[in-house]
Amino acid sequence: MRTRWIEFLFLIVGLVAVDCYIWVTVEAQMSQAYDSWAFDQTRAGRQASVSEFLRYELGLSTAPPPAVQNAEDNPSEGLIKPNQTHTPLPVDTLIGRIKIPRLGINVMVREGAGEETLRTAIGHIPETALPGISGNVGIAGHRDTFFRPLRNIKHDDRITLETERGTYQYEVQSVQIVKPQDVSVLAPTKSPTLTLVTCYPFYYVGSAPKRFIVHAREVGPDTEASDGQPPIPRPRSTS
Repeated sequence: MRTRWIEFLFLIVGLVAVDCYIWVTVEAQMSQAYDSWAFDQTRAGRQASVSEFLRYELGLSTAPPPAVQNAEDNPSEGLIKPNQTHTPLPVDTLIGRIKIPRLGINVMVREGAGEETLRTAIGHIPETALPGISGNVGIAGHRDTFFRPLRNIKHDDRITLETERGTYQYEVQSVQIVKPQDVSVLAPTKSPTLTLVTCYPFYYVGSAPKRFIVHAREVGPDTEASDGQPPIPRPRSTS
């Protein structure tokens, strides 16, 4: 009898774990779908709202579709974020979209590196440069979701960062593995650079002890943004 109760308990725990995983996955997919749609609508000069998105999903709106999208540890935890001189954005503000075509990464970026943000998107690390300003743009993501493909990143891979202000192209220069306390990886730079941060090892069980860092340099935005003014991202719509 006792063995049956133990088996039943493990079954319940397993079902709860599966339900939690499904909920987190669905939540992230839904958030990404809405963010991508809203970002495209805003860039096209149209107002985006949750109600209009639902109308589109139900086939009641003729608005164009969004672009096709191909253990809870915080990758930015422990890293000191150097101030790179810009007006702080509200947490969860939509920044844009990051793409790494060779790895199949096509993910929306929001302001913030806390768990609430990283559960449904990848996050711009506060107090690092924003796209369009000379400096070091820091972006964090979870190793077991959106940034899992980073384990296969290679030198010279191209990274595209789309914002309302313009699209910026970066080329991977190096990869390194550091301790969470390393403050140098997000240090300000004179030229436009991009730093991607995730936890390491990728398949570590529990809170990963190190950070996987990708350094890339800008190789040519399609929009000039050297006036020192950041893009003007839009906060998440609540209507």
